[in-house]
Amino acid sequence: MKKLLLITTILLFSCTTEPEDTLCNEGEYEFYGQCLSNINPNLYVQCDEEIELKLLGECVDTTNLTILNLGYNQHTGEIPSTIVYLTNLTSLYLNANQLTGEIPSWIGNLTNLIYLRLDVNRLTGEIPSELGNLTNLTTLYLYDNQLTGEIPSEIGNLTNLEYLFLNENILTGEIPTEIKNLTNLTVLKLGANALIGEIPFEIGNFTNLTYLSLRFNQLNGEIPAEIGNLVNLNNLYLDNNQLTGEIPSDIGNLTNLNQLRLHNNQLTGDIPQSVCNLIETNNLDINDILEGNNLNNTCD
Repeated sequence: MKKLLLITTILLFSCTTEPEDTLCNEGEYEFYGQCLSNINPNLYVQCDEEIELKLLGECVDTTNLTILNLGYNQHTGEIPSTIVYLTNLTSLYLNANQLTGEIPSWIGNLTNLIYLRLDVNRLTGEIPSELGNLTNLTTLYLYDNQLTGEIPSEIGNLTNLEYLFLNENILTGEIPTEIKNLTNLTVLKLGANALIGEIPFEIGNFTNLTYLSLRFNQLNGEIPAEIGNLVNLNNLYLDNNQLTGEIPSDIGNLTNLNQLRLHNNQLTGDIPQSVCNLIETNNLDINDILEGNNLNNTCD
């Protein structure tokens, strides 16, 4: 079979499809009923179950592809199993579709991945432990799905992660202690799940963090003083949990905060003076601290 020149990137852009039985406009290509434009004419369309994709009736080897972007379309069904053959992928974007089923364990074979986005779909089941094989990942977005079960401890293997978004799922269990290994994180979002247990004090190791959200879970225990080590934080969201005890004075160290939300917990005692100073200096809303707690407002 005639082979065509490989490209290293597949980018699919949504466009308005032509009425049934009509052709796409000049310069556009049809892909499963959609017209694709502004793309390299060497765009591949899936051909068979092995390692080839079809372009205008011809099949080409795709083993050198590094970027596959199928995001922001209306793709349905499960994650295509043929992706497992694209072992040179560094970026896989399947986000903002209507994909269903579970995240396949074979995704752990794509060990060259740096960016993985499966967010904003309808994926179910547990996060596969095989994700821990993707040690080159810097970005992992699984948010806004229907994922269940616990966060696998193997997540701690992803020591290059900078962005971890697991929010807006139905994850249960405790935050694994292995998360302490992710010291390169700049954004950590675990909010809007059903996580229990205490906030691990090791979270104080994430000194590069600018954004931390653990809100809308069922976390209990005290706020660890080690959070005061996160001096680069701009946003701290611990609201709508079951946290108890006093606000640690160490939070006053977070002088870069733009948002501090601790409301709707079971916090007690006085607001530390260091936090009062932070509220005044950074123009924070004290109601985001007082509301739904049993705190004494010592900042007046």
